[in-house]
Amino acid sequence: MSYVKYGISPQLVERIKQKLKNPAAKERVKLLLDGVTKADLQNRPAVRRLLRQITQALNESLNAQQEEQIIQFVIAQKIDPNNTFHLLKLWGMFR
Repeated sequence: MSYVKYGISPQLVERIKQKLKNPAAKERVKLLLDGVTKADLQNRPAVRRLLRQITQALNESLNAQQEEQIIQFVIAQKIDPNNTFHLLKLWGMFR
């Protein structure tokens, strides 16, 4: 689990995964991520804004340290939302 190397707690990941099993919550997050580009996911302020919107949609609170760890993780992954391989890799990390 490479996210653990960034200090992201497996318990937090499990809690988020559980919340995303709710179809309404999943749809809210999908709408927030619609149109996000690779450049957006490499831009620290854009990632911070997205993260805050998503945590608000999921009624999840993060402290400043958790937020920074997740931002670092997202940027380090160099995710291209239009690249199926990148999406499969992420799916494998969090399934």
